[in-house]
Amino acid sequence: MSERHLRVESLLREMIASYVVSEANPFPLITITSVSVSPDYRNATVFFTTIPEDKEQDALIFLKRAGGDMRHYVQKKSDLKIVPSLQFSVDSGERARQHLDNIAKNI
Repeated sequence: MSERHLRVESLLREMIASYVVSEANPFPLITITSVSVSPDYRNATVFFTTIPEDKEQDALIFLKRAGGDMRHYVQKKSDLKIVPSLQFSVDSGERARQHLDNIAKNI
């Protein structure tokens, strides 16, 4: 993956996280864990987790509803020529890692 691609993913992650902090309800706590951008920069998948875990669907509803506003926020605050369409997904890999960490602590 090119350095530019990594920079765009990092920028999007930071900007979307900033938007979520300023606009989302503090319950549940939504954490943007990563962003994956397509090779043509036209689509991006935003991965997130929540605390508590059982509020993932509520967070997903909020993120999908606010997706257009997030995209507009990124357009205004960045110099990206192409602002990708945003899709959202629960970061199941991060959930599994957290679960394994808890198991390791209990051993």
